[in-house]
Amino acid sequence: MGKAKMKKLREVSTFPFVYENKNFLAPSICDSTGQVLEWKGEWAKNAFKNSNPITMELACGKGDYTIALAERFPERNFIGVDIKGDRLWRGGMTVQSKGLTNVVFVRSKIEQLDLFFASHEIDEIWITFPDPFPKKPDTKRRLSAPSFLELYKKLMKENGFIHFKTDALDLFNYTEESMKEAGYELLTVQRDIYGNQLADEITSIKTYYELMHLADARTINYLKAIVK
Repeated sequence: MGKAKMKKLREVSTFPFVYENKNFLAPSICDSTGQVLEWKGEWAKNAFKNSNPITMELACGKGDYTIALAERFPERNFIGVDIKGDRLWRGGMTVQSKGLTNVVFVRSKIEQLDLFFASHEIDEIWITFPDPFPKKPDTKRRLSAPSFLELYKKLMKENGFIHFKTDALDLFNYTEESMKEAGYELLTVQRDIYGNQLADEITSIKTYYELMHLADARTINYLKAIVK
């Protein structure tokens, strides 16, 4: 691991709005002081000091979407989740520079989130440009694989929305079918949102990775589903 990356990992651990699960074999969430937090069902109260609804972005990377949404919706709370601390460092620096108070980040494996969040605590989920895991043996690692979709049902409130955005058409088709099979109600299914002029103010938010994909002339696809 390079010195620059190590420096970012050390620095991200000092951010008061970053909470980390540092040991995946003995998972717990700690704040910047190292205190173990027992916040199940009380994230809005403890992390944001309010009772506003929570939107969570999974595999948020540098937090581009999380931050853009937080700026547009100051009346909501936003939690960006990623396993990579150096990516969250970039998001943390942006949050600091913008003075945002409705954004926090959680460094954790996504499959362990139900250890730290209560059932039906999350109002909305965004998944933007996740790893497509194109090889068949890796299908179960996709963030729209059946095991993950069941986890989201547990985390999300009834009638909560889940948004999925990707340039990978095979992954998009897989996600559409997986959500149907898991009992999600699909509200919007849009292929090539820019080419077909379907993007709106929210779905046209562009992450670091989306800008790269667009530069490669890839098409962007979006779906929205509701949890029943």
